[in-house]
Amino acid sequence: MQRCVFFGLVFFLASLSTMYTVSLASDLEVDFYRSTCPAAEHIIRRVVNEAIFENPGLGAGLIRMHFHDCFVRGCDASVLLDSTPGNPAEKEHPANNPSLRGYEVIDNAKLELEYECPQTVSCADIIAFAARDSASRLGGIDYAVPAGRRDGLISLKDDLNQNIPTFFFNLQQLRQNFTNKGLSLEEMVTLSGAHSIGVSHCSSFSSRLYSFNNVTNQQDPSLDLTFADDLKPECPNEFGPDSPGPTVNLDYVTPYKLDNMYYKNLLDRRVLLTSDQALMTSRTTVNMVRRFSKNRAAWKRKFAEAMVRMGSIEVLTGDEGEIRRNCRVVNSYY
Repeated sequence: MQRCVFFGLVFFLASLSTMYTVSLASDLEVDFYRSTCPAAEHIIRRVVNEAIFENPGLGAGLIRMHFHDCFVRGCDASVLLDSTPGNPAEKEHPANNPSLRGYEVIDNAKLELEYECPQTVSCADIIAFAARDSASRLGGIDYAVPAGRRDGLISLKDDLNQNIPTFFFNLQQLRQNFTNKGLSLEEMVTLSGAHSIGVSHCSSFSSRLYSFNNVTNQQDPSLDLTFADDLKPECPNEFGPDSPGPTVNLDYVTPYKLDNMYYKNLLDRRVLLTSDQALMTSRTTVNMVRRFSKNRAAWKRKFAEAMVRMGSIEVLTGDEGEIRRNCRVVNSYY
């Protein structure tokens, strides 16, 4: 019964979906595959919708995958490459393993696309389309995706160390991280709203419950007391990288709906991650949080714009990189 209610909600959201148009000065182009593979976006959307129908959590995984791809070497699908002997790839980094989900969705879309239009649609574009389709399915946030990305040839585990923000970043660190990628403070706050869906392992926040500031049995005072008490049965002790522990919904109110509830939870001090709570440490970001908490339509529009901007980070185009035949390996593998 719960499943039926959820998918009824998803259908309702999809019917209310608004298409946002975002202008972007780059080598990417909306409707890029109109002549070379006209069915490309339709195929990807169908594969994504089917996957989310079976497992709603995959929508959050695909949006996060796009973020993790673009912040490391640009949006080049390096996050999809498998490790090779002596070279651990990005997907082996603790920030991606075991938490990053959705690889099989990209594989399935690529398989169908290779049958329809061989070696035409890049894996990097598939990720960008899949993230958009997830936002549309779970939040009614639809937007045109400029495409034409090419796939990178390199994936290094250690590249994440200096590029992916951690769950323990303060506001200054977060801001610098996004600035390094050409994204504004408002875009950072906007994209953080994706934490209205998805889950977090206990290891990413249990120190707020049990050892805040490395003090045993000290709790983070910025965490709502009742919320903390509710979390402790879910995470009965502190977990670390070698033992990430169970997963907990990032948004306990509407966990499968991409909406502005994240900002309301922030104001109520009911978010899991230190890096999320950091948005409440500056008057500027607090004002943004308040604005988005009150105006869902404004946040949805800004989210669409920010996703397009993020999707243009350090892209490969033209003759750069390649169009992989298999998203997990470079073409020279064959």
